[in-house]
Amino acid sequence: MSSEKGSEQKKLMVSPAPHLHAKRSTRKIMFLVCLALLLPTTGGVYYFGIYTLFVVLVSVVTCVLTEFAAKMLRKREFVMDGSAVVTGMLLALVLPPRIPLWAVVIGAAFSIAIVKEAFGGLGYNIFNPALAGRAFLSVSFAGPMTNWIAPVSSPMGMDSVTTATPLSESFVNTGSTHELYLDLFLGDIGGCIGETSVLLILIGGIILLATGVIKWRIPGVFIGTVFLLTWLIPGEDPIFHILAGGLFLGAFFMATDYVTAPLTDRGQFIFAAGAGVLVVMIRLYGSMPEGVAYSILLMNAFTPLIDRYARPKPYGYAPPEKLEAKEEGNKDDKPKEERPEQKESKGEKTKGENLEQKESKGEKPRMRS
Repeated sequence: MSSEKGSEQKKLMVSPAPHLHAKRSTRKIMFLVCLALLLPTTGGVYYFGIYTLFVVLVSVVTCVLTEFAAKMLRKREFVMDGSAVVTGMLLALVLPPRIPLWAVVIGAAFSIAIVKEAFGGLGYNIFNPALAGRAFLSVSFAGPMTNWIAPVSSPMGMDSVTTATPLSESFVNTGSTHELYLDLFLGDIGGCIGETSVLLILIGGIILLATGVIKWRIPGVFIGTVFLLTWLIPGEDPIFHILAGGLFLGAFFMATDYVTAPLTDRGQFIFAAGAGVLVVMIRLYGSMPEGVAYSILLMNAFTPLIDRYARPKPYGYAPPEKLEAKEEGNKDDKPKEERPEQKESKGEKTKGENLEQKESKGEKPRMRS
């Protein structure tokens, strides 16, 4: 009997919450994201040449090495969960095709060391590391970050021709509107390495949706808000605004980051709608032609407030005001307790009434001996 009790006690395990764990680990999620990002990466190499592949590799290697060094300095265990690889790929895909490799190293190191590890590592960063790294490079090195080229004739070639991006004021469309839409959809136009081909980004986003890595709310509301607002503003082309720039890449791969996006459904609606409004405001009324990166970063800053406002209510929850009003109503329904003076006066009054009734009937009141 004692041996059976001992075996039963060994099976009992006590551990802190959470007690329910998902079957898909962080490493598997990052692997699926990397798999989806290979599509726009391939498109970037095809349209802008083999140099873009070196940009992606340098960014990924720098992110991994920086995370390893930061873990060693913080005396923490380094786990190759794939998050640094995703950050490196995303950062490279939002950079110009001919950016110097030294600038890529600086941006990747900033994304991991300052934006991610300085806040505690994976799960503690406030802002999206890849977008924060791009914003840092845009402020620090404006020249290399605004050097755009047209799609090359051969992927193996290194020659390039400078051109304007579709959202810049100097862009001139020499063909028809339908041809422009087709170029924007396929990616045969100037822009960042991985943001030009809406088709490849959309296929990668569908892969993430089909595997359950992301939900439809943020990308759907994000893109829908930009389309609706530009449709309501006179003189703007809503189809052009959703196809041009990095809206699809930001909506499917940046804004859906688990750490920097709200947790609840209502919070994700608010987050995506706010990002869409900011994109339209920056594009149409700001000094920068593109606003996807800054809109997501600004909404990242509001994520804790959104989570607090959009917190789900527990079953049976009632606000304190309703509870106080209910208690006051119950007090009013109860009979009021009489004071001792009122009880005595009421007792004397009833005794006097009884004596009067007996005298009227001719009965003598009994006297106590």
